[in-house]
Amino acid sequence: MSNELLLILNVIFLYMCVVLFYRFLGKSGLYCWTVLATIAANIEVLIVVNAFGMEQTLGNILFASTFLVTDILSETEGKRAANKAVLIGVLTSGVFVLISQSWMLYTPNGNDWASPAIASVFSNTPRLMLSSIIVYAIVQAFDVFAYHAIWAKTTKLCNDSKRFLWLRNNGSTLVSQFFNTLLYTFAAFWGIYETKTLMNIVFSSYVIFIFTSLLDTPAVYIARKLSPRVRK
Repeated sequence: MSNELLLILNVIFLYMCVVLFYRFLGKSGLYCWTVLATIAANIEVLIVVNAFGMEQTLGNILFASTFLVTDILSETEGKRAANKAVLIGVLTSGVFVLISQSWMLYTPNGNDWASPAIASVFSNTPRLMLSSIIVYAIVQAFDVFAYHAIWAKTTKLCNDSKRFLWLRNNGSTLVSQFFNTLLYTFAAFWGIYETKTLMNIVFSSYVIFIFTSLLDTPAVYIARKLSPRVRK
């Protein structure tokens, strides 16, 4: 199966999961998804692949799903719930750094086979996770702020809080994802990859984020329909 097809299927699967988590578990399900996606994306981002003629890291779609989470929470549960998801993501990342690094303090048994592989994978984790924590906190807080700022503006203009969901969803996410891509790529991978590779990662990641941002709009509409308490 090609990388391109895998990425497309991954977008569909992950966004479906977010909606289903919300459908069956409510906002608690979205908080659970934030924990899962934050940890998994920071591991998956270590993998670099070629797809759609571009060099890119994995983890982009999982990171994009956390923006979907805050947009759904903003739309259906309010600003406080969305900011709580951001805080959960930040705390999850911090605790995961401590836990993952503690694994390498142990002396492996003679029969152990996993420790070298784990050390190889997680040797870069502190830098990646620290970069992720800082950038995640900045851009997610901005995303929530921008979402509600656009919402307030469109509500004032047309006197209808339900209209222009597509605008606040895509407007806030596209700007936030640009800052996320630029800041995280250089903070996490400067000195690891050449500048040309970093710029390729920024470009390809943002192209992916443009499509993932546009594709998550139907998921937000569906989640709003499923919500027991949509903001009036």
